Amino acid sequence: MRTIILGLILATLPGLLIQPTPATVTYNLDASQSKFMAHANRSGLLWFKGHSHHLAASDFSGQVELTPDTITPASLRLVVKAASLHETGADFTDAQKQIINKELKDIVFHPDHYPDITFQSTNVIVKTSAASRYEVRITGNLTLHGVTKQITIPAVVTLQGNNLRAVGEFSIDRGDFKVKATSAFHGMVRVDDDVKFEFDIVGHR
Repeated sequence: MRTIILGLILATLPGLLIQPTPATVTYNLDASQSKFMAHANRSGLLWFKGHSHHLAASDFSGQVELTPDTITPASLRLVVKAASLHETGADFTDAQKQIINKELKDIVFHPDHYPDITFQSTNVIVKTSAASRYEVRITGNLTLHGVTKQITIPAVVTLQGNNLRAVGEFSIDRGDFKVKATSAFHGMVRVDDDVKFEFDIVGHR
């Protein structure tokens, strides 16, 4: 009898020791409902003096993977096409925007050589949570202009049905990524070293 009981215990022990890993859910980002922007304050803009730059990306994609109820483990991958960044500042005329956009491609981002701006998370931490709203810190690798640096992004993630929304912002020193502040065309797109990125992304299961 003892042998039978011992055999039953040994047979069930692996199931007791091995806990199933929670299944993650994947959300594909919807660029048509999302926003990704770069904001650069003025610096030596000469005849554009007094105007800051607000660049919007029209072509980007990515995925969010997270664990229901707890969020973590989670990951974020975002890919922005550098060539799609364009000036949206209301202070500029259409003709000025065309010149700025040409400089962005020819002198600043060089999308022919560095087509993608990417962010790949390596760690996600939930700071607070309440009613499907989570404050998180996303650490990962940002690759811009061929240079990769680790950054941490604070964001607010909201879940509603099959939809996800993540809102946040972060800043970088453009010099760390070898992004030039051009002085061509009288310095029309010359900017401060600090560049702020802002995102409001929506994803669907």
